[in-house]
Amino acid sequence: MSGDGFLQGRRIHFAGVGGVGMAALAVLAKACGAEVTGCDISATSRTRWLESMGVKVSIGHDASHLLGVDELVVTPAVSPDNPELAYCASAEGRRIRVRRRGELLAEMVSSCSSIAVCGSHGKTTTATFTARLLLALGEDVSWAIGGETGDFPVAGVAKGGLFSDGAVLVVEADESDGTLALYHPDVLVVTNCEYDHPDHFKTPSDYFACFDAARRNSGDVVEAESLPLDGWDSLGSLPLHNQRNARAAAEVALRRGHSRESIERALASIVEELPDRRFQTIAANTPAGTVVTDYAHHPTEMKCAVAMARDVCRGRLRVLFQPHRYSRTKALINDFPEALRGVDEVVLCPTYAAFERPVEGGDIADLYAACRRAWKGTPRLFLARSCREAWRHAYFEGREDDVTLLLGAGDIIGLADDVVADCSAAGARPAGPGTDLSGFSFFRTGGRSVGGGVRHVVGMGSNLWISDLTTDEEYTRLGHGGAESRRPTPSGRVVFPAGAPGAVLGVPWMAGVPGSVGGWIVMNAGAFSHSIGELVMRVKVDGRWLARGECGFGYRTSAIKGVVEEVEFAFPESWDVDAATCLAKRPHFPPRCCGSVFKNPPGDFAGRLLEAVGAKGLSVGGAYVWEGHANVIAARDGATSSDILALARIMRERVFHRYGVRLSAEIRGLDV
Repeated sequence: MSGDGFLQGRRIHFAGVGGVGMAALAVLAKACGAEVTGCDISATSRTRWLESMGVKVSIGHDASHLLGVDELVVTPAVSPDNPELAYCASAEGRRIRVRRRGELLAEMVSSCSSIAVCGSHGKTTTATFTARLLLALGEDVSWAIGGETGDFPVAGVAKGGLFSDGAVLVVEADESDGTLALYHPDVLVVTNCEYDHPDHFKTPSDYFACFDAARRNSGDVVEAESLPLDGWDSLGSLPLHNQRNARAAAEVALRRGHSRESIERALASIVEELPDRRFQTIAANTPAGTVVTDYAHHPTEMKCAVAMARDVCRGRLRVLFQPHRYSRTKALINDFPEALRGVDEVVLCPTYAAFERPVEGGDIADLYAACRRAWKGTPRLFLARSCREAWRHAYFEGREDDVTLLLGAGDIIGLADDVVADCSAAGARPAGPGTDLSGFSFFRTGGRSVGGGVRHVVGMGSNLWISDLTTDEEYTRLGHGGAESRRPTPSGRVVFPAGAPGAVLGVPWMAGVPGSVGGWIVMNAGAFSHSIGELVMRVKVDGRWLARGECGFGYRTSAIKGVVEEVEFAFPESWDVDAATCLAKRPHFPPRCCGSVFKNPPGDFAGRLLEAVGAKGLSVGGAYVWEGHANVIAARDGATSSDILALARIMRERVFHRYGVRLSAEIRGLDV
């Protein structure tokens, strides 16, 4: 049967066609006679490759892409509000059949001579080894694989077409959405089976049942973990997990009638190159060390990657890890710390959502807390606000013998370009110890600055959080001044320098509130239904005076950008309250705290919401929520800035999941 007729006349559109699995399927669909189009949010090297393969690609999502289309192919990553998918749900668009990617690929696999490679781990590598091995042995091979290997693309078509005599299709069969159960291949390769994808499979039994269904549907099954490894000389240089992957590919070739000798000869060169992002070195032997990226995001995969990195590391082994999906982070949260043992330093990055909404207990802060409990200080542990921040720390801290391992399947993959650019200029990194930032933050747990980056001007630091990662951000402290630094004006107003302690203003309802004049102004600090902006006449910012109306004062905020230098106030002749009364009403905060962590949301109080979700008494490492007020974090001895960041995130997430309210940080720098 010729492949020309299998999808002949079917007009198929792929939403998100630039994805690795969608791109591969689009190429095969075109080879089967379909009229194929696709779209994605941006142009990439893969969308350009698709166009070179004859697939028309549009940039952006729009219902107009479906004009004349019979079928729309999507993945779980396509949200319900996607314009193409939404159109198909309308009365006009219901004629268009919506299919999951796995359904169409299963239809192809089930209709031709095929080999499907599935498993919890290693399926991309095993499928790549299998396809390349059969090609090297002279077979006519088509393939669709979720990864590229050098110049071996994600998809290829047999010379005679998918359905020609002697041709075979090799695919990577993904189980994540349950479509694996639809495959009916001639040969099914199962690399291994370990519970994953809790977003779809609610129990391990559900997950394993999907694999059992695929086994029942297949003509022959190769169980990779049961294959003997002895005597295969071409496998000896590989780590154990890749020995099993290569052995599974060899077993497929054996069962197709190839001799062991010919397989050994061909396999020796094939296993030298792994698919992209599978322990791929992207910067080697630079002054900042060697940087390796790996797609591993399940604890078992991570253990393998860490072991491989430790084998080649002569200095410190540093891991930057971004969890993939909230549901997986929550389900496997107690397995991740063990997977990262043996590492000298771990920097955790915010969870990559993929298509998921946040899941309570699956935030990166929850994983940080689990690691903090499990490790008790070893290895060194940090929490970053972004993958970019994590990498810059690794870049500034790296030394020639160090290895930095980037783990994960989300945004962290995109760091590769930054790594290459930075490491090529690593000789220009700032030398020396840099500036100790701990004295700039009221928590006094800040990190180090090597200088040369964004400059921040700091007053007393009473409402400031600084990361304990090494950065190039610079912090400069304003001169403080005291009560004697006030300057009367002819109109009877008074001017204070921004660096003076706020207490010198003598505002009674601010009695006991820490901070500098400048800090109070920028945040429009207040208490007892008042705010400092009420008293301001003018603010001098970067040498220019702004009238109060230009300052944009709002609740705990202002529109002031730049460095506040001086402030002109107009005080009333008398106050409606005295300082002693306000001070008596103010809680006696514990030492080493910043006061309120979050601003009050409109029409409510952050403290009330946090108390309702049980925030009081929560702790991460040395940071804890004060029992006297649920909106106050304090620091014990040994607390780190990362502890404080993690605890603040957990507090915020509890309120969000219970009440749907997203609290905003009042503490400067605590961007949670």
